[in-house]
Amino acid sequence: MKRGLLLMTMLIVSALFSQVLAQGNSAPMSPRVTAESPSKTVKIAYGQPSKRGRVIFGPSGLEKFGKVWRTGANEATEISFAKDVMFGDKMVKAGTYTLFTIPDEKEWTVILNSKLGQWGAYDYEKVKGQDVAQIKVPAKSNKAPVEKLTITPTDSDVTIAWDQAMISIPVKAAGGTN
Repeated sequence: MKRGLLLMTMLIVSALFSQVLAQGNSAPMSPRVTAESPSKTVKIAYGQPSKRGRVIFGPSGLEKFGKVWRTGANEATEISFAKDVMFGDKMVKAGTYTLFTIPDEKEWTVILNSKLGQWGAYDYEKVKGQDVAQIKVPAKSNKAPVEKLTITPTDSDVTIAWDQAMISIPVKAAGGTN
């Protein structure tokens, strides 16, 4: 009886110890981060994946050219505008939108969609009728690879950089002031 009780106690302690160790190493691989423009007109929330030695964009990359991408990891990226803005050449009302991109070698398509709470881009085909704006922007190359996906809003644009790729999306408050 004592032997059985000792064995049971050891199993419970071992299980608890394993759980504590697992929780100590539970930092997310792609943490959710938020970035905001200096004027607070643009705010972006996205999952920030790391390159970790992988090829990111292209035919053999993690994100294939010509395919809709959630522009981050896990939950789809959301972008909020505190004021009406010119998003590229499209007028967009103040509010929160899901941000998708379609990377390509020479230019990217940038999409704002009104359906919030999406996981990845898995259901994009079902919700693409809710697109608010689609613009094309030229693709540029970084001088050095960017390890973590970085989305940086300023008062005149939103820059997306990861690995060797970078795009800049013109975004200005309607009326010219931010």
